[in-house]
Amino acid sequence: MQSSSENKRVGVYTYMAQWPVYALAWSVRHEKTRRLAIGSFLEDYSNKVELVQFNLDTCDFSTDNRLIFDHPYAPTNLMFFPSEDDSNPDIVATSGDFLRLWQIYDDRIELKSLFNGNKSSEFNSAITSFDWADFDVRRVATSSVDTTCTIWDIEKETVDSQLVAHDKEVYDISWGGFNVFASVSGDGSVRVFDLRDKERSTIIYENPIQDCPLLRLEWNKFDPRFVATVGMDSNKVVVLDIRFPTTPLMVLCKHKASVNAISWASVAGRQICSVGDDSRALIWEVVESVFRSENGDGGDMEPVMWYGSMAEINNVHWSPVHLDWIAVASLNKLQLLKV
Repeated sequence: MQSSSENKRVGVYTYMAQWPVYALAWSVRHEKTRRLAIGSFLEDYSNKVELVQFNLDTCDFSTDNRLIFDHPYAPTNLMFFPSEDDSNPDIVATSGDFLRLWQIYDDRIELKSLFNGNKSSEFNSAITSFDWADFDVRRVATSSVDTTCTIWDIEKETVDSQLVAHDKEVYDISWGGFNVFASVSGDGSVRVFDLRDKERSTIIYENPIQDCPLLRLEWNKFDPRFVATVGMDSNKVVVLDIRFPTTPLMVLCKHKASVNAISWASVAGRQICSVGDDSRALIWEVVESVFRSENGDGGDMEPVMWYGSMAEINNVHWSPVHLDWIAVASLNKLQLLKV
């Protein structure tokens, strides 16, 4: 990890998995905040999810073969139960062909629930991503290639709402607050939904490149004014202020190749990390006002810190509990960056 002002080396800790890694997640559970889940990315029906524990005292990783489970297809996303409270069940959710919840025990992991929105068929349209609401842990929002956004009540194991507003595949979804979420699609739009008015959605941004999908979306959980999105084959991260829709607050464009994933800092909400095919993780200080130019480009903005890898970086997740830790996935490596 390099700082732009001073070339200081910060800690990088690597876990070598047995297969290429894409999906990853941090646990927020009080006694397990340095536990991660990683999902394999194999072009095969049979994939894996593994739990990995990082030990801060020894700065190494421990695993348990009993805490690896088989997963149909490569998981598109992973999330642990979004609560620090140890009295809640210890669960990890996965998406792929279906949304699944898995119960974690000390010596095994078992399938707890499978959510199929298409009761008339054993087949389901692929789920591209999901977001588990930390303010209402019964609610999980999924995005699908069948153009739908589905809100699940995981307690009742039923569909709470299903909304169709996009014209093409929905690639990512993110909660912005109680009843409010956003999604991005192959139709190139960012739409905001409010479950109190299911007939409507609001387009807050459209990709200026014609017929170009938006693939990634993350709402800033700490400061819900801000949403970030990334287009297909784009080296740019577009940061939106939802109070001023359609015109980006800033466009971050220092990546030299396609951006693959983004993650907001969870606690302060002022920074975002982007990773891409240029083998770099860039950390940006996103401050309002200063960079709101007339065209909202922010193009001269430099990252405050960066990390260079040996290969493309496929995914990134900032620790939701520890502000100074970021996890990235590259080839068959899970890397933790101490920033």
